[in-house]
Amino acid sequence: MNGFLVQQPGLLSLLQDRGRYGAHNLGLTTGGPLDFVAFGWANRLLENEFNATALEIGFGGLTLEAEVETSFAITGAQAPCALNGESLAQWQTHDIGVGDKLEIGFVSQGTRVYLAVGGGFDISPSLGSSATVVREKIGGIRGDKLQAGDRLPCRSSKTARPCRLPAAVRPEYGQSASLRVVLGYQHAAFGPAQQWRFFNSEYRLTERCDRMGFRLEGETVHCDLVGMLSEGICHGAIQIPADGQPIVLMNDRQTIGGYPKIGSVIGHDTARLAQLTPGSSVRFEAIGIEQAHSIHCLERARFERSSLRLEPI
Repeated sequence: MNGFLVQQPGLLSLLQDRGRYGAHNLGLTTGGPLDFVAFGWANRLLENEFNATALEIGFGGLTLEAEVETSFAITGAQAPCALNGESLAQWQTHDIGVGDKLEIGFVSQGTRVYLAVGGGFDISPSLGSSATVVREKIGGIRGDKLQAGDRLPCRSSKTARPCRLPAAVRPEYGQSASLRVVLGYQHAAFGPAQQWRFFNSEYRLTERCDRMGFRLEGETVHCDLVGMLSEGICHGAIQIPADGQPIVLMNDRQTIGGYPKIGSVIGHDTARLAQLTPGSSVRFEAIGIEQAHSIHCLERARFERSSLRLEPI
């Protein structure tokens, strides 16, 4: 099967679907796109199925040569994009032909770009998912990031409805974010003063941010728990290790851990967190589980409504 030849792989380009669920008992984490909102729009623009495999391109620098005629869409972080040397816009569909060169430069705003093709990349699933987790050497191609010379198979699938996402509903990527947190059952082990400090302080992203977790620095927070047993860890969990500096755990997190957790960042806000660069500032806001559920339902409805408002090209 034809597809795309990788000429330059970029800094961290990974094949991803929505993630590998139901394998925590095997010690395998979820994986999947860090910014599932931009990932979802890349597939929706092409009318792909919800779980179609796309590329997450960390920080840019990717060059592909097409070996098939198909359509594609680029969403996520802002980066210079070109087809055969001619600039092209993100957040809309484009056609590409055999021999064409697609270039995605280095990002200028945000951190992760998403590239989807018509019908999705044709990657055999590993334990039910194509999601690449490099630490576990599973998914994608060889369980690793893209390398020069790799081939990304896909079918010829040109979209019948060229379109773009209106600018008014596109995500905005800045240098700060307010992250909403559902308190966990261990939050009571953080005294009132510790909780007040956590929710009333500004933290900054350190250089130690990757797909496993985002380490923050700011006011220290301490917990009264001593010697807790390791337990399962959910997406967005905020661990507080002995140094009192929070770690927000992301898609490639370990499946169990022994640090206390004050709560978990909701999914829509981890997507925003994933697009921040080191040095960016974040604050935390406690919300109830009912409010978190309402936010999820409203965002899902907003996505569906916006899908009906795609602009024809």
